[in-house]
Amino acid sequence: MTAKSFRKRLRLKHAVDAVVIVGAIALIAYLIRQVETVMVYKWHWSFLPEYILRWDEEQQAYAPNLLLKGLAMTFRLAVWSMVLASLLGIVMGIMRTSRRLFPRMISRLFVETVRNMPPVVFIFIFYFFISSQLVPLLGIDEISTKASPEVLDILVVLLGPPELFSNIISGIICLAIFEAAYITEIVRAGIQSIGKGQVEAGEAVGLTRYQVMRWVVLPQAIQRVIPPLAGQFITLIKDSSIVSLISIQELTFLAQEVAYSTQYVFEIWLFVAAVYFCICYSLAFIFGRLERKLSVFRT
Repeated sequence: MTAKSFRKRLRLKHAVDAVVIVGAIALIAYLIRQVETVMVYKWHWSFLPEYILRWDEEQQAYAPNLLLKGLAMTFRLAVWSMVLASLLGIVMGIMRTSRRLFPRMISRLFVETVRNMPPVVFIFIFYFFISSQLVPLLGIDEISTKASPEVLDILVVLLGPPELFSNIISGIICLAIFEAAYITEIVRAGIQSIGKGQVEAGEAVGLTRYQVMRWVVLPQAIQRVIPPLAGQFITLIKDSSIVSLISIQELTFLAQEVAYSTQYVFEIWLFVAAVYFCICYSLAFIFGRLERKLSVFRT
């Protein structure tokens, strides 16, 4: 392909992209216009800023309000759930590729149970079990009363309000277990993508099964699973809205509260949809660049 033909094809692609973008904007404008004319709805956007930031008279400064607090809680849920889900998923993924039958059975049972259960049903079942059985064993309720002020301040930043620690921890564990089933399969696929010849070569030079996994298989598998894990993190941010069903005050839950109190339902949910889109699209762009860098490094 000559340079001239390449530039021509590139201009054609850009033209098609521009047409698609213009068409999407026109469609959105048409839908908004239909809402105004058919439903005789008058838009109200001026109330939104006060639910994002509020003026604190005591501090004489702006402080986060409901929607911003909900967004912060969504990030907390997503980050901690992803950390816990990755750890559990890596362990289960290694078990899925084990030569022993028992670890494979345990991992397979975990994956099939979680993946074949509706998310809402899973969240309800595990939330009430975890909140009533596991959280009391961890002593979460005692943290807010026994922790020092310095430790409590750090925990507030990491987890949110102390009075909601039990709910938040329960939600994080539920999301982590749910996402770990998918991460397990990602890790399994990454491990099995490494050629058997490399495993056999490692064993031939005297490495144990553990050493082969630690020094030969996992370093290569991790590079290959990072892109799908990044995509799973984006999915987790959207899936975190499920825990609003169990009264965890993340963005979707607090958006419902604002919508019910103001009766401006369209504006609130359009704003929430735009926030999720901006976050997920930005992360997809960042992870896309990371994936390209990793692909160059592998080559």
